[in-house]
Amino acid sequence: MHRIRHGSTKWGVPNPLAGCTISGAVGVLCLIGATVARGDESVVISKHNLSAGGPGTVRATTESEVCIFCHTPHGSDPQTPLWNRHNPTAYYRIYSSSTTQARIDQPGGTSKMCLSCHDGSIAMGMVLSRPPNDPIHLNQPFMPTGPSNLTNDLSDDHPIGFRYDRQLANRDHQLRSPDLVSKRVKLGARGEMECVACHDPHNNELGDFLRITAREGALCQTCHKMDGWNRSSHANSPALVPPALTRGAPLEYPAMNDAACTTCHQTHGAAHPQRLLRDRSFDLCISCHGGSGGAGGRDILGVMNQRSGHRVDRFRDRHDPAEQPLVVRTHVDCVDCHNPHAVGPSQFALTPPTGMILPDVPPAMDFVPGVRLTGVPTEQARLYYEVCFRCHSDNPAPVPRIARQRDTGGNIRRQIQPSAASSHPIATPARGGMEVPSLLPQARGIVTMTCQSCHNNPDARQLGRTGPNGPHGSRFDYLLLDRYETADFTVESAQSYALCYTCHDRNSILSDQSFRGHRRHIVDARTPCSACHAAHGVQGPRNRHDNLINFDVTIVGGQRLYTDTGNFSGTCTLTCHGVNHVNFMYAP
Repeated sequence: MHRIRHGSTKWGVPNPLAGCTISGAVGVLCLIGATVARGDESVVISKHNLSAGGPGTVRATTESEVCIFCHTPHGSDPQTPLWNRHNPTAYYRIYSSSTTQARIDQPGGTSKMCLSCHDGSIAMGMVLSRPPNDPIHLNQPFMPTGPSNLTNDLSDDHPIGFRYDRQLANRDHQLRSPDLVSKRVKLGARGEMECVACHDPHNNELGDFLRITAREGALCQTCHKMDGWNRSSHANSPALVPPALTRGAPLEYPAMNDAACTTCHQTHGAAHPQRLLRDRSFDLCISCHGGSGGAGGRDILGVMNQRSGHRVDRFRDRHDPAEQPLVVRTHVDCVDCHNPHAVGPSQFALTPPTGMILPDVPPAMDFVPGVRLTGVPTEQARLYYEVCFRCHSDNPAPVPRIARQRDTGGNIRRQIQPSAASSHPIATPARGGMEVPSLLPQARGIVTMTCQSCHNNPDARQLGRTGPNGPHGSRFDYLLLDRYETADFTVESAQSYALCYTCHDRNSILSDQSFRGHRRHIVDARTPCSACHAAHGVQGPRNRHDNLINFDVTIVGGQRLYTDTGNFSGTCTLTCHGVNHVNFMYAP
């Protein structure tokens, strides 16, 4: 119940109805001498006071009564007690999204009361208590064009006209059960979500006639339960929201931690209606994380535009949060790997003393969907490679790769299975022992590694430099953190195979400690490491494909048969550089 002060006069005498108690938006009870409310809770000083003495830019030319624009004690609409307006008959274009679980219909009765002004189709002075040919005259008869004029297109506005009940909350785990929603949110008797759920038309104390403040996302979080939000970087950042993100429109709260949801979302008139975004997801991210003044000085956009990388800018508008990884169209978007509601500081758990990344997802990838090693999609990835498998497993993205003897078509999930003949320790722990004598001392302590151990920004802070961490882009092929030449006749050097030499001792390789033909092949014949070894792993008989042996078919021809005959010994039958190897034997 909100009491308002009229203080207006009729025919030059004080209005005897000086105190008017309004209950919600469905009735009026005028009481002489009623208690006067605080001014900041009064409709009198709000924009809903359309009388000649109202504070807004839209107001009547002569009418001094306040309540008459919505209410009348006589001749009201019988469907709504004391309602003084014609309800609109327009058919509205309603909100639609691939991620909504609600059944959204046309606006209900209470929303149509609001829309009788706010869709701009009915003159604001057209009230039931006045003849149609003699409406109340205002300086602007209809709702002016702008954010308050919702028109009959409600597709870019927060959805209304649906039932918010337990069944909906059970279908959408990011909604709170209505039993837990604050009573300040006014749902209908059967859980209807209408305009008055969030807006109190008689009280503008919080601005925009909100029932709960929008600061720190309080109003949104009353109903929406976003995993990881409270501890996320976006919820706790004191940085100012850049004007580019809001297209110059001022925010009520300029700091990101205060603006919260409204940093990226727009409740009414959203530029990108699905999920009410201010812009496409990539453009929203780059507003803060691109250019020389990016968030924390980290220029993600500049990194992406290098020789290789996740070129998000090439696949705009393809991502959909409801997409299925096994059938999705090729694309990459920031939100494929990052959940903006849960993303944490870009820090990684490291395995001392090697500095290699642990396989768990880092805070920057919290609450992101993925695909498990078994090929089953999961709503929340727990391991780093599960996020990568969304695009690099059973529906592989068409990225540059080496044609192999046993080729999985880019399906890395199959390459690193526990059943693989050999693999880098990504999905399974390293076997240990002296199977790989070339490993550097710091690499011997590595039990597991992750995709980012090799695929990373060469200038990443994690590597002791100043750039952003992560596989956004690289100046080297295959999105690698260092140089890895795969062309035949490459001249061997510490730089040519710098990626390999991060973990493998170059001196050990060139002195033939594990294979007596290493130096002859790499230095003398200028054959690249990739001619014989696959980077991720290989399926097949172990005695044919251990030590990551999986020949590059563009370099190695013939039968391509390798046989392991014991510790550091084996035979090869193949053709390479025009030389036929028939049961070529090697041993320590």
